[in-house]
Amino acid sequence: MTFRLLSVHAHPDDESSKGAATLARYAAEGVDVLVATCTGGERGDVLNPALDTAETWADLPAIRRREMAAAAEILGVRQRFLGLVDSGIPGPGEPLPEGCFAALPLPEAAAPLVALIREFRPHVVITYDETGGYPHPDHIRTHEVTLEAFTAAADPTRYPGCGSPWRPQKLYYQATLSRAWFQAIHEATLAAGQESSMTEVLAELPPDKLPITTRVRCEAYFATRDRALLAHATQVDPAHPFFAHSREIERQVWPHEDYHLAHPTPTTPEADLFTGVTP
Repeated sequence: MTFRLLSVHAHPDDESSKGAATLARYAAEGVDVLVATCTGGERGDVLNPALDTAETWADLPAIRRREMAAAAEILGVRQRFLGLVDSGIPGPGEPLPEGCFAALPLPEAAAPLVALIREFRPHVVITYDETGGYPHPDHIRTHEVTLEAFTAAADPTRYPGCGSPWRPQKLYYQATLSRAWFQAIHEATLAAGQESSMTEVLAELPPDKLPITTRVRCEAYFATRDRALLAHATQVDPAHPFFAHSREIERQVWPHEDYHLAHPTPTTPEADLFTGVTP
């Protein structure tokens, strides 16, 4: 029986910046990998200066869907939009836009993911911790919705009309691109006699708080990760420090992507998201 992995994200491009090498590795090994994208990124920014044009802004939702399709093909995974609306990042004192993902009542926001879990029947689910990884309202709501759906999908009394109950066996939180990762790459780059571009990033990052329970070796798929991320051309500045470091140094000092096992309670460190999973 094929194992099934569901990775839940807020916007198109999040799957390629958070755990993409893991997804590519498992897909290459025969795992059925599905990315659930809660929103279409309609209120996102254009982070690539070369594409910050009136033409891009006029067609941004459609462009982001095309970018997502290209990234999914590179990673070798399937992908599904859940049809919710990007909340954007309101300014200080501004309300959330009416009808957006983060403003919906939790049951309404979670229903599409409950239905997808019951349809796809994943053994393992990955999403963000309660901070969202960073304080975008859609990332925080993605955590809340995934936690709700992970539990509710198994209960036949909840979300009637959303399919037959299914209980995923494990829930993980992303712990990639941690301060420890940036620090390790920075120090190894300097030790190799090269200039590091991580100094400014490290100055802005808070200490890591999420305990690492699981480290998945995936260094063979770092190049795939990078290609998938660059496929989201409107969302990625090629001059960002992330693209400046040596991939060979990264493979040597940090050949894995990191996760926190939120359910069930971890007992020992893991090297595989499917440790203990029964088909």
